[in-house]
Amino acid sequence: MIIILMGVSGVGKTTVGKLLAQRLDIPFHEGDDFHSPDNIAKMERGEPLNDRDRIPWIESIQKCIDTLLARRQAAVIACSALKADYRQQLGGDRDRVEFVLLRGSLALIQDRLGQRQGHFMAASLLDSQMEALEAPDDSLVVEVDQSPDAIVQSITDQLNLAQS
Repeated sequence: MIIILMGVSGVGKTTVGKLLAQRLDIPFHEGDDFHSPDNIAKMERGEPLNDRDRIPWIESIQKCIDTLLARRQAAVIACSALKADYRQQLGGDRDRVEFVLLRGSLALIQDRLGQRQGHFMAASLLDSQMEALEAPDDSLVVEVDQSPDAIVQSITDQLNLAQS
């Protein structure tokens, strides 16, 4: 199974993703690592990405997913996957891809972004991400107003995943 942790910046995709992957003893892939240098520079300047900017990024993550599926390997991937079109491209009709929306209040996410250091994503871009988010109807939704361990436990319980 490929588990894609999705949501806006600051919900804890990376923190939860690493912990979930460790608990399940499967690889973790950071979606930010698939961004081009131009995309990273744009976000550092506080400029939101548009669909044209995101296309090669989504395609790169899709190739990673396709490779993992072809090798019958499991993984956790952190990827905002804000729009339904992106999720369709990443997951499509693949029955081994599961999306988990990490969701929190605007105040909580703003607070987290204010404390985050060393990340290229400007906190000022949160509003544009919230506007772009097309919340899925058919995915697991987990509130992030709890500890990372509790979030991971909720995910593993709801997806009925055996833990290592």
